[in-house]
Amino acid sequence: MATTLTALLKEAAAAFPARRAVAVPGKLELTHAALDALVDAAAARLAVDAGVLPGHVVALAFPNTVELVIMFLAVIRARAVAAPLNPAYTQEEFEFYLSDSEARLLITNAEGNAAAQAAAAKLGLVHAAATLHDAAGPVHLAGLPLALANGNGTKSNGSHQGGAAEGSPNDNDPSDVALFLHTSGTTSRPKGVPLTQRNLAASVRNIRSVYRLSESDATVVVLPLFHVHGLLCALLSSLASGASVALPAAGRFSGSTFWADMRASGATWYTAVPTIHQIILDRHASRPEAEGYPALRFIRSCSASLAPAILERLEAAFGAPVLEAYAMTEASHLMTSNPLPEDGARKPGSVGRAVGQELAVLDEEGRRVAAGSPGEVCIRGDNVTAGYKGNPEANEAAFRFGWFHTGDIGVVDEEGYVRLVGRIKELINRGGEKISPIEVDAVLLGAPGVAQAVSFGVPDDKYGEEINCAVIPRDGSALREEEVLAHCRRNLASFKVPKKVFITDDLPKTATGKIQRRIVAQHFVQPASA
Repeated sequence: MATTLTALLKEAAAAFPARRAVAVPGKLELTHAALDALVDAAAARLAVDAGVLPGHVVALAFPNTVELVIMFLAVIRARAVAAPLNPAYTQEEFEFYLSDSEARLLITNAEGNAAAQAAAAKLGLVHAAATLHDAAGPVHLAGLPLALANGNGTKSNGSHQGGAAEGSPNDNDPSDVALFLHTSGTTSRPKGVPLTQRNLAASVRNIRSVYRLSESDATVVVLPLFHVHGLLCALLSSLASGASVALPAAGRFSGSTFWADMRASGATWYTAVPTIHQIILDRHASRPEAEGYPALRFIRSCSASLAPAILERLEAAFGAPVLEAYAMTEASHLMTSNPLPEDGARKPGSVGRAVGQELAVLDEEGRRVAAGSPGEVCIRGDNVTAGYKGNPEANEAAFRFGWFHTGDIGVVDEEGYVRLVGRIKELINRGGEKISPIEVDAVLLGAPGVAQAVSFGVPDDKYGEEINCAVIPRDGSALREEEVLAHCRRNLASFKVPKKVFITDDLPKTATGKIQRRIVAQHFVQPASA
């Protein structure tokens, strides 16, 4: 059994060379054999021209394009570490993520990314731009320097095509760190999560198994590829199955083109966060597709809680079983899922059963609790990261009693189905985007005229949770809500900007003087709702 992601992808390319692998509807199609050759050539280019060595980190800031797919796979095939980043980050955020990952090279699309490039320039990193002009390739890499590892700044003209990557896919070791992502923390800046070839291969096998993915399947990627949900489940699991993926021409999800893309690609399933499911349902209610809907094997929902009422509406509208799942970055995405109808019952309100790993609900002493009793959901398996990068305190807290602790409170029934009932962590889950309130607090406290600040999550019909904040102005400051929001927009990605600012002269505190977000949220939001 293949124990590296690279080997899984090579096996699929060998078994299904002529089948479609990646498409941009109406623009470009690549077979599995063509994609494999483009990745090999790009990997060789990185190694030979840029001196990228095993373990080097290469940051990728792209919308969802075919260039991102090729360069991501090329980086890990060269035994380097891919660090895909949200292209919507501010310069300050890029500086943190590029520094924390210890990136040596930034790659974007030809249009570039001003904030990312400014951050890279400030940190002394080289920037290269990737373009695939046609399916024959190769990927053109403008600005790629020679001998990056040796500090030689000589520029390449981007015309060298590169040959086959040296060695074989067996050169990718299961222990190689292949992917580096960040997950937001409640008490610190976002934590770095290194995931190995073994982790990624295990997760892909688990996803393929539970959803019975095969070369006959196809999907449209509606989620960003800088998150494990879109990257592992939609993209990599499809490619490793010999199946195909379509990338929207706009580089991101579009409700107006979604079903046209699904029909054009012969899609058999899709996966999304509840917010996108709601957008698709709203469009169906207001403007149903005149050409009808494709027959789907299943619809998958993950990354945030799916209300049973939304699940029922999805199944009624599109005639396919809706399978809710549970995942996180540290697990290389998938942990649990409701099964396909032929494999068992799906239970609305439940995130299903463990897939390819051990799962236990433990009490505070590390003992398993009885079925039906609440406790912390804990996992272990080949898909789970070995630990956060350079963060011994976080590792000590997360890896206890031989298990990885998710920070989520859940209940397991007699059939092994998990129901999540609350979170220990204070992360704000806005439509699947995990936001660290500590990070938002830090920006708020940097705003002129702000003396104290605290951010918190509040229930939201569209996103599940939305971010609000409360601030105390400095003495003599006539602080206005718009000023605070404008400061946040300059220093935070748009999805992290609070929706509402409460300006107050006091914040509720505990007897020891601590601010508890839950209490603050109750203090401001409940009276406002009333």
